[in-house]
Amino acid sequence: MSVTLTQLLAMAGGVVLAGVVAHGAWTARRAGPKRALPPRQEEPHFDTPPLGVDVATEEEPLDVALPAVAWPLRRASTRIDALIDAIAAVTVESPVSGELALQHLPGSRRAGTKPLQIEGLNAATGDWELPAPGQRYNEFQAGVKMASRSGPLNEIEYSEFVQKVQSFADGVGGFVQFPDMLDVVSRARELDQFAASHDAQLALLLRARATAWTPGFVQQAAFRHGFMPGALPGRLVLPSADEGAPPVLTLQFDAQAALADNPEALSLRELTLTLDVPQTPAEQEPFGLWQESARALSRDLEAEVCDDRGQMLGLHAFAAIDVELKKLYEALAQRDLAAGSPAARRLFS
Repeated sequence: MSVTLTQLLAMAGGVVLAGVVAHGAWTARRAGPKRALPPRQEEPHFDTPPLGVDVATEEEPLDVALPAVAWPLRRASTRIDALIDAIAAVTVESPVSGELALQHLPGSRRAGTKPLQIEGLNAATGDWELPAPGQRYNEFQAGVKMASRSGPLNEIEYSEFVQKVQSFADGVGGFVQFPDMLDVVSRARELDQFAASHDAQLALLLRARATAWTPGFVQQAAFRHGFMPGALPGRLVLPSADEGAPPVLTLQFDAQAALADNPEALSLRELTLTLDVPQTPAEQEPFGLWQESARALSRDLEAEVCDDRGQMLGLHAFAAIDVELKKLYEALAQRDLAAGSPAARRLFS
């Protein structure tokens, strides 16, 4: 469900930009199912008649309110979002211990291919959090992601979600309310259509002009420009300025070469430099970093910069891509899915 560099570029005389996305209307409903408001805490009061007035004949006694009870402020969840999750509410008659909640959490935190989360509302802090020992929870909520790059949530996955959450609710003595399956599946398809037309993963190739490179030579050049070893063999990453955020860029070469007994005896002639657009805020100018990194690496490695079809990329091509990406960033922000936001990172994964 992503837009590749080939789809961004079309060759017609010179290099011109193909449409990055079809800016269709986003019809996916942003809100989850309507939920009943928590019961309002009524303030008890006593009727006190004025002096000299017979209680039996007074029709409009004065109200003297007692001080209101201070309850923890309820904070929004950072893990479950009605914009991209189908949400089920679990109510309990009395606070539930974290130990009991942990005991009945499902063994797998997935429904099919979709991530599943169960949170508790901490009775002391008012925070939605993953159940933890030593805490007590006034209520729970469960969410399952409605769409990802693997496609929309389907009926079978939603049924698995219902089964797992119902089992949890039974275990903690709670009552669970689920949104209608047909409504959820419909919203999932709409969200998937929006995401499919507003996703972009850009990849360019660095091809050796003459002399090939060893893996060590590639790593040495990449390290000079801020790249670090990635979690996977043959993968280098340019880390984000935000702690815990996904890398801004990835530089990849043949994993088999990285795993070889003597990698320095092997030669490389091609690298892939990738930018996952929805994962990084536009304010960090990741496209500029992608373009500048390509130029710097091509200079140090004596490589040509090509698109994913092997066509040379020049300044005009980069400028055209930049124009369309700005439109894409704007469209994502208008749907509360700004690139680099928690919701966008979860959706486009």
